This record gives sequence, structure tokens and C-alpha cells, in this order.
Amino acid sequence: MTALNIPVTSTVGSIVANDLRAAAVLTRHGIDFCCKGGRSVAEVCRTKNLDPADLIREIEDELARDTSRPEDFASWTLQRLVDHIESVHHRYVEDRTTVLRQYLQKLCRVHGERHPELFDIAAEFDACATALASHMKKEELVLFPYIKQLERAQASGTVPPQPYFGTARNPVRMMEEEHDTEGERFRRIAKLSYGYALPSDGCATYAAAMSLLKEFESDLHTHIHLENNILFPRALHMEDQLRS
Repeated sequence: MTALNIPVTSTVGSIVANDLRAAAVLTRHGIDFCCKGGRSVAEVCRTKNLDPADLIREIEDELARDTSRPEDFASWTLQRLVDHIESVHHRYVEDRTTVLRQYLQKLCRVHGERHPELFDIAAEFDACATALASHMKKEELVLFPYIKQLERAQASGTVPPQPYFGTARNPVRMMEEEHDTEGERFRRIAKLSYGYALPSDGCATYAAAMSLLKEFESDLHTHIHLENNILFPRALHMEDQLRS
């Protein structure tokens, strides 16, 4: 997108969908562009007590200053986007989950007496990891294959078979609700860890765990954004067109 004239009625999710570089500005202000990406600039500014003109100017300045070329995910085929989400973000969750569980268990043993919040952080992350494992399987085995089927049907000019779940809106609604749950869970983890801060008595494992938790949350935001704000809306629109 060009760094000019972003309307206050634009949703934060659509702004990031058009140019991923805008995410850095929204993140600095604690604005959720993934799970709550449907809110307008005007709405989030009221919530955060920000001047919409200042936020828009900050986003435009970021786009003008950052000359890197982010991936234009919105132009990708749905199959390419699905494959990217699975190979990059789903595999990331699987890989980091094992490491983070080990780190947090160790921290609870070694530092738990002085930092009892670690037990809550470990419990929250364990619940998140378990939920995400189930969530990703439902996407990979049910929703994503159907989305690919929709795109193949569009390319061949045929009507896709009726899925047992009726319409993609049903699993999409479930996936978005689960995204909201895990987004909120990580907000609690961030609060419990004082923004992933390393205490004065923290060891190398403590530092690594906090760094990985912060990285995990950032990846989760991008992961959810790609689905909520790009993949799902395009798939639903395609389904409507094919069945009209």
C-alpha cells in the first residue's frame, strides 16, 4: 500500500493485511491487529486515548522510512498461503512448544520459590500449547483442505462438493474464537511476566525462556493475522461466489 491518506474508518487488520510493516507501529501502542483486527483506527484510538491523525501519521512515517519489501500475502493464491501457514507458523509452534515447556518446568523448579508467577506462566503456556495443537490439526485436516478445494473448483469452473460442516463460515467462526482465546491467554502471560522482563536474579535459562515467549507471541500475532485478516475473508468470499 502507499503511505498516504489512510482513512480513520480503515480496520487495523486491513492496514496490516495491505502492508505488514504497519504491524510494528500498532504493536508499539499495544493495538491488537490480529484477533481484534476488525476494529477501525477511530475505535482503537478511542480505546487507547490516541489521536487518530497522530497514529496514521506514525504508520505512514514507518512505511516511508522502512524501504524493505514485505511479502504481499494478499496477492498469493490460497493454496500458497495455506502451505506457508502450515510450513512456517504451524511448524514453529510445534518446535518451540517442546523447548518452552522444558525451560518453564526448569524455571519453576529453580526460581519458583522466589518467583511464584512462573507457575502461572507455565500453566498458561501449557494450556496454550495443548489448545494450539488441537486447533492446528483441525485446520490441517478439515478447513485448509476445503479451502484448497474451493480454489481448485474456481480454477476449473466447477462447483465444489458440499462439506459436512455446511459452509466454511462454521469452522472459520470456531477458529476465530480459538484465536481470541489464545490471544487473550498470551496477554495474561505478558502481564504475569512483566512484559517478559528478566529479573535481577534470572539465569541464562530464564533469559532464554522470556525471549522465546516474546518471540512466540509475536509469531502467533502474525499467524493469526494471516488467517483472520487475509485467508479466511478471501475463502469465504470465494465460497459465496462459487455457490451463488
